[in-house]
Amino acid sequence: MTTLIAFVLTLGVLIVAHEWGHYRVARACGVKVLRFSIGLGRPIWRRQSGETEWVIGLLPLGGYVKMLDEREGPVPPHDRARAFNNIALSRRAAIVAAGPAANLLLAVALYAVSFWIGTDEPRALLATPPAASLAERAGVQAGDLVHRVLVLDADAGSASSGDSYEVASLGDLRWQLTRAALAGRDVVMTVSRGARPPAGHVDGATGDTPSVASEPAATHDLRLALSSLGASDPDPALMKRVGIGAPFSEPVLGKIVSGGPAEKAGLQKGDVVLNIDGRVPADAAALRAMIRASVVGTADPIPQAWRVSRAGKDIDIAVTPARVLDQGGAIGRIEAAIGGPVRMDLVRLGPWEGLTRGVQRTIETSVLSVKMFGRMLIGEASLRNLSGPLTIADYAGQSAHLGLAYYLGFLALVSISLGVLNLLPLPMLDGGHLLYYLIEAVSGRPLPDAWIEWLQRGGLVFIVAMMSLALFNDVARLAGLQ
Repeated sequence: MTTLIAFVLTLGVLIVAHEWGHYRVARACGVKVLRFSIGLGRPIWRRQSGETEWVIGLLPLGGYVKMLDEREGPVPPHDRARAFNNIALSRRAAIVAAGPAANLLLAVALYAVSFWIGTDEPRALLATPPAASLAERAGVQAGDLVHRVLVLDADAGSASSGDSYEVASLGDLRWQLTRAALAGRDVVMTVSRGARPPAGHVDGATGDTPSVASEPAATHDLRLALSSLGASDPDPALMKRVGIGAPFSEPVLGKIVSGGPAEKAGLQKGDVVLNIDGRVPADAAALRAMIRASVVGTADPIPQAWRVSRAGKDIDIAVTPARVLDQGGAIGRIEAAIGGPVRMDLVRLGPWEGLTRGVQRTIETSVLSVKMFGRMLIGEASLRNLSGPLTIADYAGQSAHLGLAYYLGFLALVSISLGVLNLLPLPMLDGGHLLYYLIEAVSGRPLPDAWIEWLQRGGLVFIVAMMSLALFNDVARLAGLQ
């Protein structure tokens, strides 16, 4: 039920914002608005207020603002000056652009409120990177605390020029690394090593610069060669290739599965793993790697000599992991949760900083969305990145369960996607109409009605195909096929 409510609320808020933008600018430009509809199809509620009929349609998958227009029916002589087709070209363009602009402005506001409320985020403490990953080659070690990243200019041969960003959380770090990887730019991370302060409260409202902790004096720089990845999709595998995975956690055992190798060996929840066969696991990620490596090829699992700390005592235990298949290969597994509590911080910004960060995040996400649309059109990025209503509903429910700030951030992301999508120069979309007006401004005359009719039909076919593909991707994703 929460998912359904969150989904309907998401669509309602975004559609209202989009159509309200068209409506308000139309009124400001002197155009008579006949109907403001949220939803499509048969009206299930309507009300006349002044000149405008307010409607809620049966299908909550869109909306529209119907304006007085001589192309759609007869217009009384006294109202001709208020018809959409009779106003100046600049005003028509402003009315059309107002819908997407409203979505982008809404995203700024939603991000700002989300930043003001604050979210509990994993601290940017790095886990042991996977073997052969960029992070391992750069020298990342378990427990490295990232303070800032410098996104190098494309032609920078050294770490001297680029855009610098403070890192407030692990999610913040992943966002900056994703943007840099898709842009083909290397980054330099400024990290401190060995300082793992307890989880705290990062509060930008105090006037201090928000960060994960007060930066110690001893820091050093690590360069990630993201340009070597040739990344084109922001998929989950990207961060695996970079080597920035789950946050740092201690090598502690959690829930033990009944009848599994861990229980049979005598391991217990809360055991702190000191070493395996004399090798000390730096963190939970390293411990998992050691367990997985106990199986080589088709051979039986190799028994391991574990030393754990339990209730202040060191205990030696022989553990033989089970041999299981994972993505076509054999690995070892002990059937127990691994990893202690992740260090979390409440990341919250003050009024001005939250607003400016909202503007910055909206611009960054808009630019990334445009680039991804372009790459999908020319075949450089997978069409699997397209998402439809089922994915939106799923993510809406998940973010709503996490809390208001997370849900507002999700709303902002979808609002940006809706705004950017509508600005694409495709017939049937707002961007297509703006393209018509640009041609009219350059040529001095509007496109012939016959041309517009054919373009609209072609645009409709394209949009239906895109929506069908998005729905297919939704079903495949939810079914675990992608």
